[in-house]
Amino acid sequence: MNIQLKPDEISALLRRQMQTADRAVDIAEFGTVLSVGDGVARVDGLTGVMYNELVETEDGVAGLALNLEEDSVGIAVLDDVTRVREGDMFRRTKRVVSVPVGEALVGRVVDALGRPLDGKGPILTETWLPVEGFSPSIIERKNVCEPLQTGILAIDALTPIGRGQRELIIGDRKTGKTTLAIDAILNQAGKGVHCFYVAIGQKLSTVSSLHKLLTEHGAMAYTTIILANASEPAPLQYLAPYTGCAMAEYWRDRGGHALAIYDDLTKHAQAYRQMSLLLRRPPGREAYPGDIFYLHSRLLERAAKMSDEKGGGSLTALPIVETQANDISAYIPTNVISITDGQIFLEAGLFHEGQRPAINPGISVSRVGGDAQVKAMKQAAGPLRVVLAQYRELEAFMRFSSDLDANTVEQLAVGRSLMHVLRQPPNQPVAVHKQVAVLYAGTKKAFTKVPELRLREAMKALYDAIDMRELGQAYTARFEAKPVLDDELKGMLETLIEETVNKYRKS
Repeated sequence: MNIQLKPDEISALLRRQMQTADRAVDIAEFGTVLSVGDGVARVDGLTGVMYNELVETEDGVAGLALNLEEDSVGIAVLDDVTRVREGDMFRRTKRVVSVPVGEALVGRVVDALGRPLDGKGPILTETWLPVEGFSPSIIERKNVCEPLQTGILAIDALTPIGRGQRELIIGDRKTGKTTLAIDAILNQAGKGVHCFYVAIGQKLSTVSSLHKLLTEHGAMAYTTIILANASEPAPLQYLAPYTGCAMAEYWRDRGGHALAIYDDLTKHAQAYRQMSLLLRRPPGREAYPGDIFYLHSRLLERAAKMSDEKGGGSLTALPIVETQANDISAYIPTNVISITDGQIFLEAGLFHEGQRPAINPGISVSRVGGDAQVKAMKQAAGPLRVVLAQYRELEAFMRFSSDLDANTVEQLAVGRSLMHVLRQPPNQPVAVHKQVAVLYAGTKKAFTKVPELRLREAMKALYDAIDMRELGQAYTARFEAKPVLDDELKGMLETLIEETVNKYRKS
């Protein structure tokens, strides 16, 4: 039986078929896992994949495309590697690794991919940024000219940090490096600085106690913790500081101020070395790959003080590097020292002598210098470095000599009292007007006749007088209006010192 179709029926049928022919087709590029082990998978078939692109398995395991070879792709697995088996399929996402940024991150604890770890629910934000951003150009930058007060007397006086600076904190393990960074965060309360603490390869118990401390002081109201602990895969430890930097850049590029702490870059370099060796990249000095310098330079160069045309925002970086036996000439320390704008060197010997923070004033330096200090601090701390250098030299000489003249004895007493003035308990930042007062008293030899056991008491009396007495409140108001050590301010300070410190002196 033949069916006769009319021409108009045929054209209507063809028209209906053509209307459905342009429907979107979901085309995804897949690759097959050839081998997997030690957190690295070799995948065949992802011919169009980009460097640093995020790829996923059907089970949702994330991976990072790092080695783009001719016959295969080397992928660092970002999740549990035991969930990836030979023959599994990795699918391209066609986007580089990006993380959520903005207000939704404030007060949260997240991993290196921006996923919440604090049990406070999902992070609700529509703004995402790639973890590998571009550092601002020379034209977009401005000289560091605004102080970032840490509240730590030894740092604000000797190695001042400015907004937009990169200041390295370096020293042996257990010398107080993290304590300095946490004190800097605590001192940013009410100053409009968003803080980002990146914990790389640390114990969960350490980060937990740190989170508790920040919460108790109210600092989590402006802080985000990015955690890649010691049990996390090396690729997550590698990504963590870039994640923290991207989150901080969000505020910098909108005219705000951010502080990023990378604790620490030694473990970061070790995680990258582990990844590189597993990806069969050629090793160099100490088995680190050839691009180990670029690893940290492209991270730290993103810290900047932006020009007024770009909003005047800033991103300040405080990288931490651990040394072995005070050896700052090792590979990673010298690399990071050459990238940063100065270093704060914590010496184990000073730490064990009871000098806390154990900052060595001879090796520690800030290449921004007085540009990151208010004028009164610059005036008060001016002679400090020279006096301390002379004291350390005389102290070494004194061990071989018992007969000292009166001038040398006085110099030793002044230096010893100043070293005690620079001692400070942890988690107790001091406001800049109080720092100037106690430094002025120290350099004017007000503490030389105070017994060492009562020196802390005398300093507290001076701080209390500034807080409670009428003259102290007048000094604070005058300092905030015009922070310059002129005759008026000096007169107020000398009266306060006379009324508070003198009663602690030996007769």
